[in-house]
Amino acid sequence: MTDCIFCKIVQGDIPCNKVYEDEHVLAFHDIDPKADTHLLVIPKQHIVNLMSVKGDQWDTVSKLLKTVNSIAQQEKLEGYRLITNNGEQGGQEVFHMHWHILAGTKLPGF
Repeated sequence: MTDCIFCKIVQGDIPCNKVYEDEHVLAFHDIDPKADTHLLVIPKQHIVNLMSVKGDQWDTVSKLLKTVNSIAQQEKLEGYRLITNNGEQGGQEVFHMHWHILAGTKLPGF
Protein backbone atom coordinates (compact mmCIF):
# COMPACT_ATOMS: atom_id res chain seq x y z
CA MET A 1 0.00 0.00 0.00
CA THR A 2 1.67 3.18 -1.16
CA ASP A 3 -0.05 5.51 1.32
CA CYS A 4 0.22 3.28 4.43
CA ILE A 5 2.58 4.78 7.03
CA PHE A 6 3.44 1.37 8.50
CA CYS A 7 4.22 -0.06 5.05
CA LYS A 8 6.56 2.91 4.54
CA ILE A 9 8.24 2.11 7.88
CA VAL A 10 8.63 -1.55 6.85
CA GLN A 11 10.16 -0.45 3.52
CA GLY A 12 12.59 1.87 5.34
CA ASP A 13 11.13 5.03 3.80
CA ILE A 14 10.23 6.35 7.27
CA PRO A 15 12.66 5.77 10.17
CA CYS A 16 11.62 4.13 13.43
CA ASN A 17 13.22 3.32 16.76
CA LYS A 18 13.31 -0.42 16.14
CA VAL A 19 13.41 -2.99 18.96
CA TYR A 20 12.82 -6.17 16.92
CA GLU A 21 12.73 -7.33 13.33
CA ASP A 22 12.54 -10.62 11.49
CA GLU A 23 11.19 -11.61 8.08
CA HIS A 24 7.53 -11.37 9.22
CA VAL A 25 7.40 -8.89 12.11
CA LEU A 26 8.67 -5.41 12.98
CA ALA A 27 8.45 -3.83 16.45
CA PHE A 28 9.33 -0.25 17.33
CA HIS A 29 8.69 2.50 19.87
CA ASP A 30 5.47 4.48 19.44
CA ILE A 31 6.17 8.14 18.65
CA ASP A 32 3.33 9.22 20.99
CA PRO A 33 3.71 6.87 23.99
CA LYS A 34 0.77 6.28 26.33
CA ALA A 35 2.86 4.41 28.94
CA ASP A 36 6.48 4.23 30.14
CA THR A 37 7.00 1.55 27.50
CA HIS A 38 4.82 1.75 24.40
CA LEU A 39 5.85 -0.48 21.53
CA LEU A 40 4.07 -1.20 18.27
CA VAL A 41 4.29 -4.68 16.80
CA ILE A 42 3.26 -4.99 13.16
CA PRO A 43 3.25 -7.64 10.46
CA LYS A 44 5.46 -6.73 7.52
CA GLN A 45 2.68 -7.96 5.26
CA HIS A 46 -0.08 -5.36 4.89
CA ILE A 47 -3.11 -6.67 6.77
CA VAL A 48 -5.79 -4.09 7.58
CA ASN A 49 -6.81 -5.47 10.99
CA LEU A 50 -7.74 -8.65 12.83
CA MET A 51 -11.28 -8.58 11.42
CA SER A 52 -9.91 -8.76 7.86
CA VAL A 53 -7.56 -11.74 8.33
CA LYS A 54 -8.09 -14.51 5.78
CA GLY A 55 -6.44 -17.80 4.84
CA ASP A 56 -2.68 -17.95 5.26
CA GLN A 57 -2.62 -14.48 6.88
CA TRP A 58 -3.48 -16.34 10.10
CA ASP A 59 0.06 -17.78 9.97
CA THR A 60 1.44 -14.23 9.99
CA VAL A 61 -0.82 -13.25 12.90
CA SER A 62 0.31 -16.32 14.83
CA LYS A 63 3.98 -15.46 14.25
CA LEU A 64 3.33 -11.88 15.35
CA LEU A 65 1.64 -12.93 18.59
CA LYS A 66 4.32 -15.51 19.37
CA THR A 67 6.89 -12.74 18.96
CA VAL A 68 5.20 -10.48 21.55
CA ASN A 69 6.48 -12.51 24.51
CA SER A 70 9.99 -12.60 23.05
CA ILE A 71 9.93 -8.83 22.76
CA ALA A 72 8.63 -8.50 26.34
CA GLN A 73 11.49 -10.70 27.59
CA GLN A 74 14.04 -8.79 25.49
CA GLU A 75 12.78 -5.49 26.93
CA LYS A 76 12.70 -7.01 30.48
CA LEU A 77 9.02 -6.15 30.98
CA GLU A 78 7.57 -7.47 34.26
CA GLY A 79 4.08 -7.35 32.79
CA TYR A 80 2.34 -5.69 29.89
CA ARG A 81 -0.97 -4.90 28.25
CA LEU A 82 -1.49 -5.97 24.62
CA ILE A 83 -4.05 -4.01 22.60
CA THR A 84 -5.22 -3.94 18.99
CA ASN A 85 -7.97 -1.72 17.63
CA ASN A 86 -10.20 -3.03 14.86
CA GLY A 87 -12.08 -0.74 12.51
CA GLU A 88 -12.91 2.93 12.83
CA GLN A 89 -15.56 2.28 15.50
CA GLY A 90 -12.98 0.24 17.42
CA GLY A 91 -10.59 3.20 17.53
CA GLN A 92 -8.27 2.11 14.72
CA GLU A 93 -6.48 5.12 13.21
CA VAL A 94 -3.81 3.43 11.08
CA PHE A 95 -5.34 0.75 8.88
CA HIS A 96 -2.43 -1.66 9.00
CA MET A 97 -2.75 -4.25 11.77
CA HIS A 98 -0.71 -3.30 14.79
CA TRP A 99 -0.54 -4.36 18.40
CA HIS A 100 0.39 -2.01 21.23
CA ILE A 101 2.56 -3.34 24.05
CA LEU A 102 2.08 -1.03 27.03
CA ALA A 103 4.15 -1.46 30.19
CA GLY A 104 5.92 0.34 33.00
CA THR A 105 4.26 1.94 35.99
CA LYS A 106 1.30 -0.19 36.99
CA LEU A 107 -1.35 0.36 34.35
CA PRO A 108 -4.88 1.19 35.46
CA GLY A 109 -7.57 -1.45 35.04
CA PHE A 110 -10.60 -1.00 32.87
